[in-house]
Amino acid sequence: MRRTITSLTLLFAVLLAAPIGFARSPVASAERPGSFAIGLIGDFPYDDLGVAQAENLIDEINSRRLSFVIHDGDIKAGSTPCTGDVYFANLDRFNRIEDPLIYTPGDNEWTDCHRTGGDPLERLDFLRGIFFPTDQSLGERTITLNRQSDAYPENVRWTRGGVTFATLHIVGSNNNLGRTPEADAEYTARNAANLEWLHESFEAARKKDSPGIMIAIQANPGFELEPDDPERTGFNDFLAALEQETLAFGRPVVLVHGDSHYFRIDKPMYSSETGAHVVSFTRVETFGPPDVHWVRAVVRPGSSEVFSFDDEIVEENVTPAP
Repeated sequence: MRRTITSLTLLFAVLLAAPIGFARSPVASAERPGSFAIGLIGDFPYDDLGVAQAENLIDEINSRRLSFVIHDGDIKAGSTPCTGDVYFANLDRFNRIEDPLIYTPGDNEWTDCHRTGGDPLERLDFLRGIFFPTDQSLGERTITLNRQSDAYPENVRWTRGGVTFATLHIVGSNNNLGRTPEADAEYTARNAANLEWLHESFEAARKKDSPGIMIAIQANPGFELEPDDPERTGFNDFLAALEQETLAFGRPVVLVHGDSHYFRIDKPMYSSETGAHVVSFTRVETFGPPDVHWVRAVVRPGSSEVFSFDDEIVEENVTPAP
């Protein structure tokens, strides 16, 4: 919940006016007609404490009225063995969320499995089979998703209120580039698929006359890094294509990601040709341990900004100061 007097006072007043027995928060319904709210989460759970915090977060999300929730990857710590029970436990956790849940994979659940003796490519196949078996989202209430292909079922697209949403499978650890020849081959194929899906998603948004587009990935792609930095080379193609598509689209574009556990909402894109600030582009990085909270995005298709954001602090997950 948001920790501001104004928000709590408003919520209390609306609850007093609500019918007895109404269990879901009416906050989203207080927005202008046609608007809707969604939840943005990621980077959890990492340990036993994280599991408890995840349950607190899910309880709070389930008390709200959201159109859907996006989890932007990393469902375990990189040092946690990539055993099947970890994946199935998180699948059950996702399906406890009452609203549709859309998930894009992180590096911890496959790329980094070599750290604990696992085979990253085998774990990637396993992950795809568990989390993306049909055209339906996860969650208790599902929505139909447009999946890119059988080879890349994790890349999805959907619309709500005319606004376009998409996920791209782009992960930390330099997007799996530069570790082994096998990893480089996997990166090359997936990178090509991601660039194609990015372009198709913007094309779909233009054809639908979408007022805005939101794209979710797992990795922090390193806006602040130099292109030849070894922590960014796996993201250069994506960032160049994202800039080109954003400038051509000319309407609000939001990139959601996790990975570096640093909550922020900023505008880090500058034109590579002119140096001009691309003000139509917004980056949202979701919370990560030790801060297991969430971001509430309100989408107003009829407004010029389209997207607005609020940090939602789960009180039970606040770590006391030492």
